[in-house]
Amino acid sequence: MNNKTFLLLLLTALLFHSCKAQQKSKDGEKHAYTNSLVNESSPYLLQHAHNPVDWHPWGDEALKKANDEQKLIVISIGYAACHWCHVMEHESFEDTTVAKLMNDNFMSIKVDREERPDVDQVYMDAVHLMNGRGGWPLNAIALPDGRPIFAGTYFPKEKWIQVLNYFLKLYKEEPEKVLEQAQKITEGVQQMELIPIKEAPAAFSQNDLDGYFASWEAFLDFDKGGKAKAPKFPMPNNYQALLRYHHLTNNTKALKAVTVTLDNMSFGGIYDHLGGGFARYSTDAIWLVPHFEKMLYDNGQLVSLYAEAYQLNPNEWYKKVVYQSLEFVARELTSPEGGFYSSLDADSDGEEGKFYVFTKEETDSLLGENAPLFNDYYNISKRGNWEEHKNILHLQKTDEQVAKKNKLSVVDLQKSIEASKKILFDYRAKRIRPGLDDKVLTSWNALMLKGYVDAYRVFDEPDFLAKALKNGNFIVNKCMQKDGRLNRNYKDGKSSINAFLDDYSLTIEAFIALYQATFEEEWLHRAKKLADYVKVHFYDEKSGMYFYTSDLDKALIARKMELSDNVIAGSNSSMAKALFYLGTYYYNKEYTDAAKQMLSNVKPNIGRQVPFYSNWFWLMTHFVKTPYEVAIVGDDFKTKRKELDKHYLPNNLLLGGKTEGTLELLKGKLVEGDTRIYVCQNKVCKFPTSEVKKALELME
Repeated sequence: MNNKTFLLLLLTALLFHSCKAQQKSKDGEKHAYTNSLVNESSPYLLQHAHNPVDWHPWGDEALKKANDEQKLIVISIGYAACHWCHVMEHESFEDTTVAKLMNDNFMSIKVDREERPDVDQVYMDAVHLMNGRGGWPLNAIALPDGRPIFAGTYFPKEKWIQVLNYFLKLYKEEPEKVLEQAQKITEGVQQMELIPIKEAPAAFSQNDLDGYFASWEAFLDFDKGGKAKAPKFPMPNNYQALLRYHHLTNNTKALKAVTVTLDNMSFGGIYDHLGGGFARYSTDAIWLVPHFEKMLYDNGQLVSLYAEAYQLNPNEWYKKVVYQSLEFVARELTSPEGGFYSSLDADSDGEEGKFYVFTKEETDSLLGENAPLFNDYYNISKRGNWEEHKNILHLQKTDEQVAKKNKLSVVDLQKSIEASKKILFDYRAKRIRPGLDDKVLTSWNALMLKGYVDAYRVFDEPDFLAKALKNGNFIVNKCMQKDGRLNRNYKDGKSSINAFLDDYSLTIEAFIALYQATFEEEWLHRAKKLADYVKVHFYDEKSGMYFYTSDLDKALIARKMELSDNVIAGSNSSMAKALFYLGTYYYNKEYTDAAKQMLSNVKPNIGRQVPFYSNWFWLMTHFVKTPYEVAIVGDDFKTKRKELDKHYLPNNLLLGGKTEGTLELLKGKLVEGDTRIYVCQNKVCKFPTSEVKKALELME
């Protein structure tokens, strides 16, 4: 064979090694490499479909291939809006040297953590066991059967090559050490967040709540809000729980923790002052510099939180935040079918935050004589507060303070600022936009649905209810089966992943909220159907808790439970709340007893890390003071319900309608020609009234 022939054969082999060369993808473009991810619908997986790494999606085919070839598995987990996922892709997974090492020696599997949180949870637990902390991208190395031997997060290229070579050598030369490591890690993962049943359900008291709040205080920043160190995540459930604690106890510190957080967060750079909506977290302790990705789940929950805070204390700024955030969701995260998309990327044009920031030269040029006022209002300077002399828009003074400084009325100030904002918004819209993750996730849609419902009830904006109902019907028609089974995802007319516990629990809560806003019983009945399905397919009789995965799902190395709360409330705490509410509506003691048992099981954990059990804390407030069941029955039920919704009443469950409906609590309560309000507690009703004012007095 001559040298020319040899070089030609070598070149051909390299080009076709693992990934086919110059293959056309679905978008019609030619790419140097195309792997199995090209057939997936997840935007995150599709981002990696043309890496030289021969990626496979998580599934039986890839796992069987790894087992047949006895190759170690690289499991790389991330999501479309993840900045450091993009960095590692560019540095390592687009590099042909790294790709050859991975392709020759490993089965490489890419996982979208938002589609497969069950897989993410298993390997994230492994990261925490090995490192004490986690994050994304998550990169694990596992045996051919999926048991992890190593797990970490972001690695620069040279470090990643070292990691791969180290474990490849260890696997070949000292397999017994690798097997021992896998066994230890797997046992640790299997034990994490398992909980024994508490034989005698606990009692709950205000003293419990007071003690928990006393320990919670150490975590709180009463000056800038949020937790007492950076980075800072919104954690909406924390502050909804604290609002309820304040309502129950009138504890002023709890209220201050909420208002300081809401004020500083919405004044800071984590809030998009031009387009509305919040970024995922702040990298600093003052909410100035965000990690610029925008997630649906944050914005859904924050809409609920700001609406509730307004209901308690009508602050027009909170109302503005709600309206602007919902305008953002409607404009950028809503599908024509009424589903909500998942997220916007942190990056655009290859640079984090580029879409959102401005230089002073830009604002001066665009705004002309109005620039000095706008720059003062949003603290824009020539030096900048971000990279390359760019500015993240943020507030440091109230409108009244800025107006006084500039010798303007507040009205004139606001007119000028709004006009300038429109100019910059239109200018910004012409920039390269952050990438959109347009998959629809059931659990996140439920959070956004509830955000719309809560905003509707507080502000009586019909469009908010219309969007909530459209999304509710979308979930029913596209994600829910006749037997109550849900699907996790929806994209391009397809739904392929069986739902997880949070998809059910959060959807149940959202449907209950829709019932309270409309008194259409079908939403309540659908919620009950979902709860009954969950009992059959997720329940663990040994603990009285619920597994995260259905018994219909293929088993992973561990069947996990989600007990604690995080940026999104944990699925078990959400399920316990859902059962408590359904038990109250349906007079179903089995449901309420189940909720009490779950809370009893978790009670010893709450005091150790209250911020990460805030949804359980919220549920406990209902056991400390039984909620009022407020029935409104008669032709004028809508008017009276709207009057009640002007008040912050977090310990109330509303029900009723023009007729008595089918709920037991409504029987015998219709009086012809009158609309009456019945305030009940523990199945005992006080004397009915036709006046909202008197009904409120009965709840004091």
